[in-house]
Amino acid sequence: MRILSGIKPTGQLTLGNYLGALKHFKDYQNQGEVFIFIADLHALTLPIDSKELNENSRDIACYYLASGLDPKKTTIFLQSSVSEHAELSAILQNYIYMGELKRMTQFKDKSKKLNDSSIGLGLFAYPALMNADIVLYNTDIVPVGEDQMQHVELTHDLVKRFNHRYGDILVNPKAQVQKVGARIMSLSDPSVKMSKSDPKGDIFLKDDEKTIRKKIMSAKTDSGSEIKFDKENKPGISNLLTIYAATKDITIPEAEAKFQGYRYGDFKKAVADAVVEELIPFQQRYKQILEDKSYLKVLKDGRDKAKKVAHQTLLKVQKAVGILTLDE
Repeated sequence: MRILSGIKPTGQLTLGNYLGALKHFKDYQNQGEVFIFIADLHALTLPIDSKELNENSRDIACYYLASGLDPKKTTIFLQSSVSEHAELSAILQNYIYMGELKRMTQFKDKSKKLNDSSIGLGLFAYPALMNADIVLYNTDIVPVGEDQMQHVELTHDLVKRFNHRYGDILVNPKAQVQKVGARIMSLSDPSVKMSKSDPKGDIFLKDDEKTIRKKIMSAKTDSGSEIKFDKENKPGISNLLTIYAATKDITIPEAEAKFQGYRYGDFKKAVADAVVEELIPFQQRYKQILEDKSYLKVLKDGRDKAKKVAHQTLLKVQKAVGILTLDE
């Protein structure tokens, strides 16, 4: 079984990124062959400073290793270092329809903030590149956030369409969303997702202990005093329960039972303790990996491993559509 996922190096990563993705990537290592990449080509679909992109890409490589990914079990690589991603995307975009791309929720949301003259083609064609990312590795399982489900569904349609025309060439993947912690909300406004752009509502992976505790103790809560999971009436408490449960690897009902009779202040302190206990050792591992630069060899080795698999898929597709291939 092949498993593939990746993180886009835009903005500082948050606790939401950690609990929804990073923390769980290592769990897939004993389930199959794992490919985890840094989606740096996707980062270019919206304006980004070149230095920021470079540093964020480096940080994510270190975060992958700090979170427990083992290069002997997982292929870790930069998307841009495997040219087959761009090459396959150039082919597959011809089998995706304009109407399908226009319906993509992420495109609609992000393009609202831009005028037509500043919307790049890459933002519109983002799903074509993501589809290529997935099918290049004959992927069976794609761990994704809820906001990416629509793109994986488009991959299903693309694979069926392509295989119907050319035969059994591409593997149809299945999306997998983390049950607990898949959607961590802002601490300052629990009606919106923690999103890398709200300093008060986001816990960043580089925040120190004092900052983490301050943000959680200042988190918006709800009327009443009962600590229970109720997204509609108690979104703030529900978000903190989700954070605690995801950090401790327990269910929401188990977290609710633990905090029966607690006051809000004591509850928040317990959540802060749990987050600090999780993130501080993670930050220490990150700093060590960044300092010894071990991530560089990991990315080079990962590139070579990924390229071997990706090239074979690209050749199959090129031959299927009639492109004259000059090597095997």
